[in-house]
Amino acid sequence: MKLLKSSLLGSAAAFAAIGAAHAADLPVKKAVPIEYVRVCSAYGAGFFYIPGTDTCLRISGRARFEGGYQTSYTRQAGAAGDTSGYQGRMRINLDARTQTAYGTLRAFVRLDAGARTGYSGVGTSGTQQRIGQAYPGIGTDSFGRDQQFSNVDKAFIQFAGLTAGRASSFFDFYAHDFEIAGATAGSDNASTNLLAYTATVGNGLSATISIEDPVFRRTPIFSPFNIAATVSTGSVQNFGVTNQPTPIFVGPGRYANIDSIERSRLPDFVGALRLDQAWGSAQLSAATHELNVGNVSTAASTGTGPIVAPAHTSNVQGWAVQGGLKVNTPFIAPGDAFYLQGAYGEGAQLYTGYSSYTGSYTQSTTTIQGQKFAQYFSDATVNPFTGQLQTSTSFTAVASYLHYWSPEWRSAFFGSYGEQSFSQGARLAQGAIYNLVSGIAGSNPFGSNAVGTPGTRFYQLSQALRDTYQFVAGASLIWSPVKDLDIGVEGFYTQIGLKNGRAIDLDKSPTAYANVAGINAGTFAVRTATQDSVSQVRFRVQRDF
Repeated sequence: MKLLKSSLLGSAAAFAAIGAAHAADLPVKKAVPIEYVRVCSAYGAGFFYIPGTDTCLRISGRARFEGGYQTSYTRQAGAAGDTSGYQGRMRINLDARTQTAYGTLRAFVRLDAGARTGYSGVGTSGTQQRIGQAYPGIGTDSFGRDQQFSNVDKAFIQFAGLTAGRASSFFDFYAHDFEIAGATAGSDNASTNLLAYTATVGNGLSATISIEDPVFRRTPIFSPFNIAATVSTGSVQNFGVTNQPTPIFVGPGRYANIDSIERSRLPDFVGALRLDQAWGSAQLSAATHELNVGNVSTAASTGTGPIVAPAHTSNVQGWAVQGGLKVNTPFIAPGDAFYLQGAYGEGAQLYTGYSSYTGSYTQSTTTIQGQKFAQYFSDATVNPFTGQLQTSTSFTAVASYLHYWSPEWRSAFFGSYGEQSFSQGARLAQGAIYNLVSGIAGSNPFGSNAVGTPGTRFYQLSQALRDTYQFVAGASLIWSPVKDLDIGVEGFYTQIGLKNGRAIDLDKSPTAYANVAGINAGTFAVRTATQDSVSQVRFRVQRDF
């Protein structure tokens, strides 16, 4: 037995020795070196080197809950009647930077997404839906109240003074910096497509020239027909507005239509001169904005009079200027700052930001549910006698102050005032074409966009193309118990009104525009108003990382 055991152990030892000899003849495979992520300190906290490159990357983001309540309410047929709304939002930022012989090469990407409920103004955003950044639910109880959105908020490259891609407009300055809801009037185009060059002069002074996408600054040319984009709740969805007819005279007793949907030809040209110092910042901005519509339709004109060829519709250059000042006030409390900003524009209402809270990309809209009359935000009207564009004017002024009560508690106080006025004689001219079109139709074919026949009571009270003002005042209180966490509440008051005269109160007289003849004859009692107002409260919990 001992002999057998010794033989087996000896055989095993021999095989092991032979195996070891063969293994010694094989090539040795080295372990793959591990490349650890290294901190990049060249551009501040949070950056790290992308393994295998000399590019530094910072990943950051945001999560937010927001709820809102507004005092306005209506149970009128076709109105939403919602006083509250809610939303959850997310944001992802990617900031990549590489040092080159020409300076820093930077690429920045930001994606925003979320879900909203509640009527527009406190929940969903009609503005984002109109420019394709959001899409609605179409259920019985969700249509107009339920909305998902996704927005490429930023996607730009910066290199040697060049900025190219999707970024904030270089025209903007304050851009609702201290506000939650962004209720004040003032330009705030956070996402547009642009190509810009910034020259740094020295001592904090810089100058920028920017070519920017005009689509995100357009307010429609006024049309009394105003065909709105709709979404059906059936199997077919129609999101389209393919043409917007605007009637003009083509002879005595005869009219044809211009397609007043704007065409893209020239970009917007923006220039800005900016100063940044320890005491704060100052900026002067200017912009041009082309208004470019179609010609007279080739369809047969309507009426009985002789045809006289109308004038060709010429393009018009709208423009805007803005001045802004930010003053740091650490002598009151560390972190305190004060903004002042004013803007004026012709044919460029979205540059002055008169409709920044109400939303635009439609010629008239309502800030308030059950609003007594709509504000008109059209950049221009088409003169029905000449076919030429007549620009509207607008101006806004805003002030905002941020105060830190303590390192954890802060408040913002803000207010703004703005006006929009249409060209002299615009209502009178539109009244003349209304008289012809309604006379041929035998009724009011324009609905609530009708101006009416000059000299009548309806003309005096109609809402279309009325000069309006807007006033906003509000404040907030925000608690930050730990770094990058905000829990806050904001309240504000908005008032809109007519600069002169009275308008039909659509909340109390919803059928008025179907009874034009009765209003003129005095047989239809109509309620009127000069202003309307609303108060709103927003609550927010936000974590940045």
